[in-house]
Amino acid sequence: MAKQKISAVPSIRRLPSYLHIIRQSKDEGNEYISGTVIAQELRLEPIQVRKDLAITGIVGKPKKGYPVVALMAAIEHFLGWDRVHEAVLVGAGNLGTALTGYPEFQYHGLNIVAAFDQDPAKIGKTIHGVPVFSLETMKEQVRNLKATIAILTVPSAHAQAVADSLVSAGIKAIWNFTNVKLKVPDEVIVQREDLTSGFAMLCVMMNAKGA
Repeated sequence: MAKQKISAVPSIRRLPSYLHIIRQSKDEGNEYISGTVIAQELRLEPIQVRKDLAITGIVGKPKKGYPVVALMAAIEHFLGWDRVHEAVLVGAGNLGTALTGYPEFQYHGLNIVAAFDQDPAKIGKTIHGVPVFSLETMKEQVRNLKATIAILTVPSAHAQAVADSLVSAGIKAIWNFTNVKLKVPDEVIVQREDLTSGFAMLCVMMNAKGA
């Protein structure tokens, strides 16, 4: 399964969008949804949608499509969103604050249990209900909270040092919002989010359309 997931990265990135469409269909009272309907909503080819959904293991019914409840469950299970992941956030600045307040995370099993910062004005307070602790206590707190995921939004100059501390505290996965390519042991997973790359794509597409 691990090899399949790695090779299916584009499909995995599309699955959350499918899930959104499927939830809407369920809310409208539909028991089934076809791959064609999903494709039309997202301007994709139906065959691509069917291939993407196939990696979850679910099979549609001829002339009916996919049962929406079972399809939602299959996607959520494949993505690991049907279980809770305890996470900590390191760097309670503007981006970190925005991420702790993003309501969709709770529906996907991401539970941010603590934030860490070195600013005395933030330590001891809460952001969107998440307590902020001193960065100096991070190792101990991470172990006590049994967190497995860290969201990294610190200044790039401190990213590697913080990542080293997180790994030594037992963190298994890092969601990296810095522009640093982190060096971690093979058993630790890093997903880097490059916001400037996303903006670059938006600008190129705007230029292509003459916007």
